[in-house]
Amino acid sequence: MVIMTPAVTMLEAARISFSINEYDRHLSNDGDLRDFGQEAAEALGLSAHEVFKTLVVASEYDELIVAVLPASCQLSMKLVAVAAAVKRVSMCQPLVAERSSGYVVGGISPLGQRRQLRTFIDESADMFDTIYVSGGRRGLNIGLAPADLAQVLDATIAPITA
Repeated sequence: MVIMTPAVTMLEAARISFSINEYDRHLSNDGDLRDFGQEAAEALGLSAHEVFKTLVVASEYDELIVAVLPASCQLSMKLVAVAAAVKRVSMCQPLVAERSSGYVVGGISPLGQRRQLRTFIDESADMFDTIYVSGGRRGLNIGLAPADLAQVLDATIAPITA
């Protein structure tokens, strides 16, 4: 069965080579897990440095901005603001991120969002031939070359982690 999400559709339309990596989610005792990137890395047998999470932040002008960074790192709000040439950014509310992207938290992909937002990919992506990002739902990751991800998203590579 071919898995189709807006992220997969976007990559196929752009004729970019990628792999689809599914895994079973392991829920915590309360039925949820918040460290989705770490969960994906462990389930796929990958380093948390090569599995990248997608976070949505908002500038002081309420512009939504996508940050793509290793699951092993923390986002630096100051560095994202510098990269985006704004005064400050803060995490946007989960419901706002879901509404904007069309995906649920834990499955937000930088690819195939409802509206293309300015996107910044952490510079550490260039250390790998392949990085893994959410494929548009929990339990689904896409592996692709960092340069292809940056190209299809018209993203900027910048230092954005603390």
